[in-house]
Amino acid sequence: MLTKLMPQDEALCREEFIRDEVSYNLIHLIAGSPQRIGLKSPDGRMIYAQSPRGNAWLWISRDVAMDRRQLLLRELVSELGEAALPGVTGEPGVAEQFSSCYAEERHGAYRHQMTMESYHAPAVKSPLGVEGRIRRAAKEDTQQVARFLVGFSEDAYGVRANAASQVETAQRLIQQGGLYVWMAGGHTVSMANIAHRSPRHGRINAVYTPKEERKKGYASALVADLGSILLQEGLVPMLYADQANPDSNRLYQHIGFTRCGTISDLKFVHNG
Repeated sequence: MLTKLMPQDEALCREEFIRDEVSYNLIHLIAGSPQRIGLKSPDGRMIYAQSPRGNAWLWISRDVAMDRRQLLLRELVSELGEAALPGVTGEPGVAEQFSSCYAEERHGAYRHQMTMESYHAPAVKSPLGVEGRIRRAAKEDTQQVARFLVGFSEDAYGVRANAASQVETAQRLIQQGGLYVWMAGGHTVSMANIAHRSPRHGRINAVYTPKEERKKGYASALVADLGSILLQEGLVPMLYADQANPDSNRLYQHIGFTRCGTISDLKFVHNG
């Protein structure tokens, strides 16, 4: 029988999970949310975590045999009852196997949304000769950040938005204190965000430079500086990159980030 996953659960400290922890870093964030659904196998070798409206994240130890994995996934689908999941994220084989079980049980379907590479940087290499400097985003940056979020949404997810719809998100990111911008020639030319700190890692996201300012090293310099901030705190910087975007993958590798695993994002198509 599956049991509840609690914040700082011992399952999150098992050696088996820690060796995959970069790829599954969001499980730490979700596990700490009071509204989350969290389940684990009694031996801690399967962890399921879902925020109220987001994808479920599913980890199964790579040491679990295929037939045992199938049994665990069927038990998980049964335990979830009538919950209508938006999707699941996990190692490609695990995500596919769970999606097949879930879709079969619900008489639905699923589709591939995105494949991501997870990266970490035990050391960062700042690019040389990049004009400008880093600055923490402030209230006066709200409108510019909102415009950057429009571009980020379209580039990362193919979703078109307008700046007015992103003002609230911009305000929230600025207030949280993790959003930084790169200044060059008196202009804000790039942004990146320290989104979350888990016990061993700091996750960077929302990396964006408008098209007219790209190929100048701004994002590389900014992410490298954020990585240095996290390393000084005793945390290893990590991030996810869309496998379909070779430019961003090369950017991160150039400043010292190395691959730690591939993650698939699958979405469910619910009938009715």
